[in-house]
Amino acid sequence: MVITRATEYAIRAILYMSRQPKGEIVYKRDICEAQDITPAFLTKILQPLIKEGIVGSQRGVGGGFFLAKNPADITLLDIIKTQEGPVYLNQCLVKEGNCNREFFCPVHGAWKKIRADFMQLLDKYDFASLAADQNTKLPVQSATDS
Repeated sequence: MVITRATEYAIRAILYMSRQPKGEIVYKRDICEAQDITPAFLTKILQPLIKEGIVGSQRGVGGGFFLAKNPADITLLDIIKTQEGPVYLNQCLVKEGNCNREFFCPVHGAWKKIRADFMQLLDKYDFASLAADQNTKLPVQSATDS
């Protein structure tokens, strides 16, 4: 499984916003410039995040985007699910009975466990921790520094 470019950019945009002061409106151009994302693509990838209540938007003069949730309450799993939809790893896990071999196939049980472990691991990585980790590696980028 390789995540899409939209998912990678969504993760980068959320990480960028997580590094800003709480409640600060971040201009679209600042996110685009800092993360090398085109404005149209940023708008497209943020729409599902707005719909899920992870990101908020403010229109007009001084408008932009902001985190609607605390970065500690946003995980990699949240972002992946908004961009990719549910993560199944294999067709046999999409819904019970989807595969007529699931009751005697030893690989079905393995896929099920791997999926559960994978989802749990993605859910452990929250954006407050990721931003703190990045802050130890890079100076804080304020949207007003641009």
